[in-house]
Amino acid sequence: MLHQLLSGDKPRSRALSAILLLIFLGLALAPFLTTGAVLLNTAATICVYIVLVASYDLLLGYTGIVSFAHTMFYGIGAYGIGIALSRVDEPTWGAALGGLALAVLLALALALVVGLFALRVRAIFYAMITLAVASSFAVLASQLSEFTGGEDGLTFSVPEVLSPGFQLMENEVFGRSIDGKLLTYYLVFFGCLLLFLFLLRLVNSPFGRVLQAVRENEFRAEALGYRTMVYRIWANCFAALVAVLAGALMALWVRYVGPKNSLGFEVMTDILLIVVIGGMGTMYGAVVGATLFILAQNYLKNLMASGTSALEGVPVLAAALHPDRWMLWLGVLFILSIYFFPIGIVGKLRMRSWLAKRR
Repeated sequence: MLHQLLSGDKPRSRALSAILLLIFLGLALAPFLTTGAVLLNTAATICVYIVLVASYDLLLGYTGIVSFAHTMFYGIGAYGIGIALSRVDEPTWGAALGGLALAVLLALALALVVGLFALRVRAIFYAMITLAVASSFAVLASQLSEFTGGEDGLTFSVPEVLSPGFQLMENEVFGRSIDGKLLTYYLVFFGCLLLFLFLLRLVNSPFGRVLQAVRENEFRAEALGYRTMVYRIWANCFAALVAVLAGALMALWVRYVGPKNSLGFEVMTDILLIVVIGGMGTMYGAVVGATLFILAQNYLKNLMASGTSALEGVPVLAAALHPDRWMLWLGVLFILSIYFFPIGIVGKLRMRSWLAKRR
């Protein structure tokens, strides 16, 4: 059962299996581990970023396509939900699904157009084209303030069943009331889980094997009779589709969409960092990388504040660990991860397990 669920792609490492199981249980039980909003928000962000990074790894790690337009599709999904729900007096599932459907159609059309024209060029030229398209879309979203809210973004309501005031039952379950916030979290959790399993099945199918062949040697893949351009365009469309759905789930969770949190280049750099940390060409790398990165983003600053208080007697160390310098230390952690895990954390763990079996 588990073998089929994972599409035959087992972790192939006891350490990695333990880490993945711990992450899964942590995300699945997050609402019952604490009543704090910070932890729940962190868990929901991890769920969305796992899917978002995995969909980008479909391009970069499995097909060898370097694109800077992935956040554009993520933003389209978020804005599709946001615009649809902010335009109606009473937020309904019909409005949300209608906005999502339009977002999916727009994203697939853009992915197809970008693929048809831009994928005919190679390497850095394609990356620059996607960067230009994504930047133009971000500027457009900022300028069309009548529809998108401009730089301020859009705040909207969600269907009643997802609102914090909704109560599914009066009695609590394991000390937690079954309210709209909890239902929204599990909508995000199970939605991301299904999307991740879909991507896992995709990369382990014959289609995914061809993508890896294109990445390794496109000319040889063409010589074997595969239309590599078609496969690259399909990969672009699948990645865009999953990114749209991830953006929609994130918008439902935060009930806000804006150019900075949906279309900003900072989101794209975060995705790239997570792919490198977790390991390119491994779907599980998105799980490990996103979890570590989001936890560092949310808790490194608090950890440094505690360290500063403990080292008040050593002014130099206390100044070095000041919370305002958390980005510096995040960069140091990234450099160390690249140094010790040049093929990513998942790649390193799998290689270590493979070497151990060879002995």
